[in-house]
Amino acid sequence: MNPSAQGWIEKFGSLDIHGNVAPNSEMKFYQDFRALGFIYGVNIKTIDHIPVPLLISEEEKAKINLLSALHQTYSRHRNASNDFNSFLEELLDFYQLLQSEQLSFFDRLMVGKKASSQLEFLLHQRISLNDNMITRNFSQMLTNSMLFTDVLNFSEYLAGERNLKANEQRLEQIILNLSYRVINAKANPSDYDQRLLQLLEVSSRYGQAHLQRNKGMDSYMTLIDRNEGSLENKYFFDLACLAALEDQGTWVIQEETLDELRETLHLPEEIATYSIEHATNFFTLHREHLPFLKDSNPFRALYHNAQFTVKKLILRNSRRLRKELGESKELLFLISQSAQRDLTPEERERLRSQLLDIFKTIPSLAIFALPGGAVLLPLFVKMIPSLLPSAFNDNYIEEDADPGIKP
Repeated sequence: MNPSAQGWIEKFGSLDIHGNVAPNSEMKFYQDFRALGFIYGVNIKTIDHIPVPLLISEEEKAKINLLSALHQTYSRHRNASNDFNSFLEELLDFYQLLQSEQLSFFDRLMVGKKASSQLEFLLHQRISLNDNMITRNFSQMLTNSMLFTDVLNFSEYLAGERNLKANEQRLEQIILNLSYRVINAKANPSDYDQRLLQLLEVSSRYGQAHLQRNKGMDSYMTLIDRNEGSLENKYFFDLACLAALEDQGTWVIQEETLDELRETLHLPEEIATYSIEHATNFFTLHREHLPFLKDSNPFRALYHNAQFTVKKLILRNSRRLRKELGESKELLFLISQSAQRDLTPEERERLRSQLLDIFKTIPSLAIFALPGGAVLLPLFVKMIPSLLPSAFNDNYIEEDADPGIKP
């Protein structure tokens, strides 16, 4: 599955409905996605049963984890894990009510009317912090760090809530102010603290409009859910652990800073203790993956991002070409058999399909051989996928492999 190519959501559905069983326990669901880094806004890996392409990017991992978390949330609420079409329709209605991104007239023409196609556009816009190519190349912060707020808000939607924008504002206000509160309690805030706050602010849709730095800082406390052990309060505490981290060779957390916060969020002591331990171990193990700790020199960032992109395109497309040529070996056998006997209808269809793929491969090889061909091929896959070999379509769905999605 290729989350950067058209059709990836339907491909996800064909894979997810067979391999994904939503945990009965809300805590187990939360812990699973925290282990992936999704809760922290740093996607280290993706769910196990979804195959991913070579050199998967942070943005692609975020797409897979967000959609999986939303689907598991839907399955728990609706008890309909195999009805992927209904999930897509409700998810599209959710994002339209949230008004996360507005499709222009031109966008609608390109995207089409299918729920899956519209969601591919909306999720891409939701995950990417910068649409400008130059800004993205110079930025280390490519993905939204508050994506789990969508999962919390979608859960409210499934429970009947329709005032989604107000709830999103409430969640963002609490996150931003709690983070400032924890960091301001430090004697000497570091570069890490500044970069973390920058990432949170850029990820927030409402940003400074709902941030109270100097006065009335405790007014956001009235917005916190008073139910003991609520999922959103666990999320707030985990992000507070992120803000409380201090780099002293290995990560440590000034736990006294979080004691009062645990009581404010009505969390049991054992849950808070585990959250602190998990954050410390997670970021000690995966510190090299933290985008806000990497070198902030824009020119070096541009170089590394471009290098990664070129390497990814070359590896993915060379693999596809090798796969297509390998699959076409059967063609010689079928041609030789056709001279000795009548082929079965299935064999004739395979012969026709492979002949067509061979004819497609020739222009593909020519494109790949051109200067910049590794960059051109993905554009052809997106714009005119029917003109390229079947091996180039990572999101192809076998006709009998997807009972959960209607054509």
